[in-house]
Amino acid sequence: MFRGAHRSVLAVLAGTAVGIVLIDQVTKAWAVTYLRPRIESGEGPIYIIDPLLRLTYVENTGAAWGMGAGYTWIFTIVAVVVGVVIVRFARTITSRAWALALGGLLGGLLGNLIDRLTRPPGPGLGSVVDFIGLPNFPVFNVADMAITCSAVAMIILAWRGIPLSESEPDGSSSDDSNSADSSSNDPRSKESASQAPISTDEPSQEDELRHDDTPAAGSGP
Repeated sequence: MFRGAHRSVLAVLAGTAVGIVLIDQVTKAWAVTYLRPRIESGEGPIYIIDPLLRLTYVENTGAAWGMGAGYTWIFTIVAVVVGVVIVRFARTITSRAWALALGGLLGGLLGNLIDRLTRPPGPGLGSVVDFIGLPNFPVFNVADMAITCSAVAMIILAWRGIPLSESEPDGSSSDDSNSADSSSNDPRSKESASQAPISTDEPSQEDELRHDDTPAAGSGP
């Protein structure tokens, strides 16, 4: 069973991954429905900030940012392996920052993996929908942004020496304290303490009388 803190960290990781997948797939569906016909008809991209930011449509068979075109099946396998590793070690993560970074990476990988598994020409070989364009830069999507931001975040976390998980605090002191408290509340302990002989350095009345009757050293009869 996971403790409350672990559940909270897992919720951060899972929530981040699910949120990115949903945003990525919704925006890609919009791009397929609206941007692809616009580009295919020759109408051209939509400029949000001309000429810095535009919305266009590209089907990418490579990795993030359009790299590695033609090796779709390799990136599919890599995405599956990395995703499995993240899920496998998720239960050991106690850092919220690492959970957020790994959740972003997992969400980005899953977002593009869905495209590769469900889009033409077939499972594992499908093209990834890209639609965000910048000047002199490959067209990308929300999943690509999540992967890149997560990678940068993980580099920063590692550079700052923040561990994925912290060891559980030693509970021996608390156990000893609890043991002492339970011992003090035990009626048998109190009874034993009351029956124990009380040692004192003060002489008893009988010892004082015996001392008075003893003649002093060197005195005659």
